[in-house]
Amino acid sequence: MALDVSVFGSFILLFMVIIGLISYFLGRRKTNHPIITAVIGMFVSFIPFAGLIYVAFLALKQDVNHGSVS
Repeated sequence: MALDVSVFGSFILLFMVIIGLISYFLGRRKTNHPIITAVIGMFVSFIPFAGLIYVAFLALKQDVNHGSVS
């Protein structure tokens, strides 16, 4: 099976959406600006390996305290 440009482009687009969603949900817990985190994640994931590194960076980041009372 040959790897066409359209198949490769579809894979990149799908990967960008998935990494963007994962970045958003991680950004809700780990940052104060989850939408900006998701947009950065989508742009970084244009190169799939860089997107995985970005998600790993977010996953290892400390949670932000959003003013919860403890």
